[in-house]
Amino acid sequence: MTHAVSHAPEQGKVGPTLYGGKGTRRITVRDLTQAKERGEKWPMLTAYDAMTASVFDEAGIPVILVGDSMGNCHLGYDTTVPVTMDEMTLLSAAVVRGTSRALVVGDLPFGSYQEGPVQALRSATRLVKEAGVGAVKLEGGERSLAQTELIVQSGIPVMSHLGLTPQSVNAMGYRVQGRGDEAAHQLLRDAKAAQDAGAFAVVLELVPAELAAEVTRSLHIPTVGIGAGSECDAQVLVWTDALGLTSGKLPRFVKKYAELRQVMGEAARAFAEDVVGGTFPQEEHSFH
Repeated sequence: MTHAVSHAPEQGKVGPTLYGGKGTRRITVRDLTQAKERGEKWPMLTAYDAMTASVFDEAGIPVILVGDSMGNCHLGYDTTVPVTMDEMTLLSAAVVRGTSRALVVGDLPFGSYQEGPVQALRSATRLVKEAGVGAVKLEGGERSLAQTELIVQSGIPVMSHLGLTPQSVNAMGYRVQGRGDEAAHQLLRDAKAAQDAGAFAVVLELVPAELAAEVTRSLHIPTVGIGAGSECDAQVLVWTDALGLTSGKLPRFVKKYAELRQVMGEAARAFAEDVVGGTFPQEEHSFH
């Protein structure tokens, strides 16, 4: 399948409706399915607060993920494992309040669905009722089949997450998944199981590009790549990585589109120097 790159529609022309599109309603999972049928690619970014989410929403990003990556880049944890439902619910609600068009997907954190379908439905329902998300995401294909089926049957859209599943970092480590015939066949089975269970999309993280392309061709639901090559239907990045706020070495699959850490550091130093030097505040910043 040849995928057309989506751009904001030009005046008077009928074009893709996801990235940069205008509208008075939120993006739905049906819109994403139709984009797959048209061969239209779309972007997804993470967000963890209302202000950042509003920037991405105004930029036309159609899907925003409140990922459990908040553990690493927002809450100061070493991994995603410590993230709780309380934290996920609080920050997901903030993202929803900061958006009006994007489909907001909330992660189910580690320990919130592993006990079984009933626990999974309870956690998903909380994110929908208390935070207002439009969909939830959980890790695993065949191993999360019962959870996915019950959540979907209850009317809550589910995005599955395969390949490198960060919540299982203690078991698998941070390495490319799906290499070798057996691992590749299992990933393909997982993807089809997620689709059959009713998932509306599948995230493929740290998967060989050739395998991700095969999975994408095999499914009628969209694939969302992160370190999975260019043939996926969509791409996602953690926003602090993509905009240069994360310190230290970044994963190979990250492309930096800005250097916010440098910009913010320079601004903070400029403010401090003005205060220390007595040049801020000045008359225009004062009241009488």
